[in-house]
Amino acid sequence: MKDHALIEATKTFVKSELQGAEGGHDWFHTERVFKNSLLIAKHEKVDDLVVSLAALLHDIADAKFHGGDETIGPKKARQFLFQQNVDSQIINHVVAIIEHMSFKNSLESGKRFDSLEMQVVQDADRLDAIGAIGIARCFNYGGFKNRALYNPDISPNLTMSKEEYKTSTAPTINHFYEKLLLLKDRMNTKTGRRIAADRHIYMEGFLEQFYAECNGKSISKSNY
Repeated sequence: MKDHALIEATKTFVKSELQGAEGGHDWFHTERVFKNSLLIAKHEKVDDLVVSLAALLHDIADAKFHGGDETIGPKKARQFLFQQNVDSQIINHVVAIIEHMSFKNSLESGKRFDSLEMQVVQDADRLDAIGAIGIARCFNYGGFKNRALYNPDISPNLTMSKEEYKTSTAPTINHFYEKLLLLKDRMNTKTGRRIAADRHIYMEGFLEQFYAECNGKSISKSNY
């Protein structure tokens, strides 16, 4: 199968798999990650097919929506690619990226899989977790899990293990400190770092406004 036809078939498969998905992890999230991956890949010496397939397939069965089972997504991706007669080396590479790219896996100690292609897709995924879209996704998921927006009596856990991260029920605002604000300094590529810097600043401005409103203060410079 030619690369273009394979990509289009993969898009169709992913859209089908993600029907009815939570709004922060739906097809449009995948599409944004795909587009960001292509943007970053322009400046890196990577296999564009591996990057494209990994970006499109990375969230077809997010573990947090499947009882914490981290094997479902990689299995589905492998089966789909095998059915498309994709070369086994490409399949193994794509599946390895899907298995290792998530933020929670970075909380584990020990040697982890890495490749330039994974760095590109990981940056693209992390970019979608910050900035305006990241804020929207964060609160959408918090609402989906019926979490408090903010509770000043519950401090962010800055030393979470992977298991603590997976089972956390903390207020949504804590997630900014436990993950989102950390991503700027964890980007792999020059392009990823540049885009992340702007989105990070946007989040800082949001938090400043958020706390001002929580405390009955105003930081607006308007005349209203």
